[in-house]
Amino acid sequence: MNKPRYIAIEGPIGVGKTSLAKMLAEELDARPVFEVADENPFLELFYRDPERYAFQAQTFFLLSRFKQQQGLAQLDLFAQSVVCDYLFAKDRIFAYLNLKGQELGLYEQIFGLLNARLPVPDLVVFLQASTDVLMERIGKRAKDYERNLSRDYLERVVVAYNEFFFYYSSTPLLVVNTSEIDFVHQPDDFASLVKEIRSTHKGTWHYIPLGSR
Repeated sequence: MNKPRYIAIEGPIGVGKTSLAKMLAEELDARPVFEVADENPFLELFYRDPERYAFQAQTFFLLSRFKQQQGLAQLDLFAQSVVCDYLFAKDRIFAYLNLKGQELGLYEQIFGLLNARLPVPDLVVFLQASTDVLMERIGKRAKDYERNLSRDYLERVVVAYNEFFFYYSSTPLLVVNTSEIDFVHQPDDFASLVKEIRSTHKGTWHYIPLGSR
């Protein structure tokens, strides 16, 4: 296959999406694009009271991600590659975890209108990790709005992500088990992962490293 020009990095909370997107963009001389999680005024409120603030938090994410992706649609991806730390379609993972009834129905209408107007990545990299590893990583980064994140909710997120990407077929998909590697601090782990990303295939393929720790 041709070299991927638009790469999206995905995975559950704390798996290392943004870290990999930053490093990969530098390695490939690509433009990094990051979602604006820290700017969502409803996120901390959602972690405190999910039922009350789920729709507000979800709608903010949906619209902010759409605005960013619209900008990508205007880029010449043959002039400069892009590495994004999220896939727009994954927004529905959290919608189905957190919304119900009329709110979910309204969300689906909005999502359908927006999704059809956006570019599709050439490659999606799905990072996996166990719940224990994710909890450890989340604790280390110590973001204020994540202090109320429960293990039960994180486990539900992990299951939802695995199910979503089990059926995913919209683009080439690389599935990477990160529980036993550290691509941030171990250069060999990162180099091996970059090599795998450069060898993009059709369909879905799995990269299961031997591990560095």
